[in-house]
Amino acid sequence: MPALIKTDFYGQISWIGAVVHRDRVEVETEKRDELFLNWDGVPGAAHSGRQRASDSRVLQQHKLGTQIANVRQMSLVGQEEVNQISESMGLENFNPSWLGANLVISGFPDFSHLPPGSRLQFENGTTLIVDMQNRPCHQIGMTIERDLPGQGKRFKMHAKGKRGVTAWVERPGLIKLGYSVRLHVPDQRAWQADEEGQLL
Repeated sequence: MPALIKTDFYGQISWIGAVVHRDRVEVETEKRDELFLNWDGVPGAAHSGRQRASDSRVLQQHKLGTQIANVRQMSLVGQEEVNQISESMGLENFNPSWLGANLVISGFPDFSHLPPGSRLQFENGTTLIVDMQNRPCHQIGMTIERDLPGQGKRFKMHAKGKRGVTAWVERPGLIKLGYSVRLHVPDQRAWQADEEGQLL
């Protein structure tokens, strides 16, 4: 039995972008029609590279600034969850570039809770590995506030559990707007140990 199961869940790329300004306080992506992914992620983008400096997300594992593997090469969000955030905030239109995401993908329910280790494989074979759920950050709120004064501070509350996932490249290749993508999930049950290390 394969360790990764090919599911019948298909999605489609509805938006593509690249974060190219690392020195800005705000996080914002530039809209693209396609991206070529290499082993570093998006060439020239702010989050590209096979290594990165550890940050506040992994302080329990590594001292701040320690060089670690970069499994956060890309940020992916679900179109349905973007729509939910927009509706919850009372916005008629939500600009995907505010999210600092590389891809907005439609067709997957509960996108932000895809299992770590899942694969997203595009129609041409280009493949991403899901790291873990992304968290809403204040920088996105600042970007929204710049364009919609009074709305930015509300973002984190409305985006909780809907900010998508981070991912890294397993198989490089070109991805284009409209490409289909298929979900592959690990053939593994959820971990069930309690605090004493006993199975539940």
